[in-house]
Amino acid sequence: MTRKTVIAIIGSTDEGAERNARALGTLVAARGWVVLTGGRDHGVMRAAAMGAKAPTLTVPGLTVGLLPDTGAIVGPEIDVAIVTGMGEARNNAIVLSGDVVVACGVDGPGTASEVSLALCNRRNVVLLGATPEATAFFEQVARRSGAGPLLAHADSPDEAIARIDDVLRDQTP
Repeated sequence: MTRKTVIAIIGSTDEGAERNARALGTLVAARGWVVLTGGRDHGVMRAAAMGAKAPTLTVPGLTVGLLPDTGAIVGPEIDVAIVTGMGEARNNAIVLSGDVVVACGVDGPGTASEVSLALCNRRNVVLLGATPEATAFFEQVARRSGAGPLLAHADSPDEAIARIDDVLRDQTP
């Protein structure tokens, strides 16, 4: 039995980011991949998990949430909730657990830290719908960390899936 592909979906509470995360969650689940988020009941975390449970799917996707502490409210669409007790340090566990990390909107410090941690740990990152300023910043971070080829850009969930497919194809021996 082969291990399931895990796509870490991170991001903000911006309406556009949530819309992209929901569509991306559906596309990820349709491929049989696991949706990994921070597991909480709001923002991109909730939207991605909702997408993975879309009624249009023949088989709902598997959702995993890595929560910061016991006080976090778990999103109802999360199948496997893992309470880390690590607070925001769990961001590192999220990005290290994904085969690819997709950032839906990068407008807050939590998401920025996750993208930076992913690049520093040589994880593949797709910036979905990022502003030109965020894109330029993370391109600079990627260059300085030596992770330049690990950073890709997408303007739509479908394009993000194409970038993920590229990464996974390149990882196959």
